[in-house]
Amino acid sequence: MTSPIWHPFTQHGLREPIPLVTHGKGAALYTDDGRRIVDAISSWWVTTHGHAHPRIMAAIAEQAQRLDQIIFAGWTHQPAEDVARGLLAIMPASLTRVFFSDSGSTSVEVALKMALGHWANRGEARTRIVVMQHSYHGDTVGGMSVGARGVFSAAYAPLLFDVATVPFPAAGCGQETLDALEAVCRTRPAAFIVEPLVLGAGGMLMYGADTLRAMHAICAKHDVLFIADEVMTGWGRTGALLACEQAGIAPDILCLSKGLTGGSLPLAVTMAREDIYASHLSTDRARMFFHSSSYTANPIACAAAVANLAIWREEPVAGRVTALAEAQAERMARLANLPGVANARTLGTIAALDLEVTDAGYLSALAPRLLARFRDADLLLRPLGNTLYVMPPYCIEAGDLDRIYDALADAVAQVRATG
Repeated sequence: MTSPIWHPFTQHGLREPIPLVTHGKGAALYTDDGRRIVDAISSWWVTTHGHAHPRIMAAIAEQAQRLDQIIFAGWTHQPAEDVARGLLAIMPASLTRVFFSDSGSTSVEVALKMALGHWANRGEARTRIVVMQHSYHGDTVGGMSVGARGVFSAAYAPLLFDVATVPFPAAGCGQETLDALEAVCRTRPAAFIVEPLVLGAGGMLMYGADTLRAMHAICAKHDVLFIADEVMTGWGRTGALLACEQAGIAPDILCLSKGLTGGSLPLAVTMAREDIYASHLSTDRARMFFHSSSYTANPIACAAAVANLAIWREEPVAGRVTALAEAQAERMARLANLPGVANARTLGTIAALDLEVTDAGYLSALAPRLLARFRDADLLLRPLGNTLYVMPPYCIEAGDLDRIYDALADAVAQVRATG
């Protein structure tokens, strides 16, 4: 019987096989036909400590017997309180308020609404949002509006609001980006939203901490709110807890999700400066922050996040991140000079390379062929067009990492041989 499920980012007309996964453990997934699949992309960048981490699973099971769900408007519960206080202990000190939501996209929607509400409540007509070329901030309407326009959003263009765009700071073009940001900030927009150091869905595009620091300084100079979308880059992915740490900056608004629960359950937060919270604080109910969802701060998801925070606090996670970053860099260096490889790059636990092909871009015909090749090799690798990347859980072992990079080398050779 054909499944009635409509899968995301899947063209069912191609009739590609969809494996049925029964369980996961560590850096591996297991299918109903007995295969062990190495999860080389952390199941869409969410799984940090590994699948079915015992401490997180125990916290979920315990909380499920106590409180499963409660309205969060005007009510609270201990797991949410513990998450908020745990975040304040490790995130930039200037971020004093924690607003819960349920995904990276919604954390961005919350950030945008916070920024607009802040200026509106202060009586200032500042509504323009500034974004970076090639960025991706989710698939909700606001998220698409502040992301790159193209195949992801073309059909939904009538829904999207206008933004100002600054160029991506490619090698040698950083000053162009800074000059463009300076010019648009003089017009007093509401906020600038950026993926710090790495643009994920845009093709794992990387830029330097100096540029990130300079962009933050420009926004501060013109009193433009700086929103850091660390949904993917947070929780150690770039080698530090936050990518912003590498630039020595603290955003005005911070979006977190994915690794917040170790990748076990959907949960997100948007953290903000005290003055942004204060601009919504009033005896006038019309000035409250109008955003929520039914499952805001779900207690079970929050319990998973509490366990994740304890793992970061009590276990040598930073050492695991460093070890994986070194292992990725060493292996990627071996591929960097292969014929047909361009722009081999690493940052923390993220590694990527581009295949030199004429059919480039997200809809490259090469991507489905490579996806099938990796699937047949029992690897979960999902190319971004002609870009291949590796972003595994921090617990991955050397043997599995070698399997991944051997498969990448084979794919490079095959692509070059067949054109």
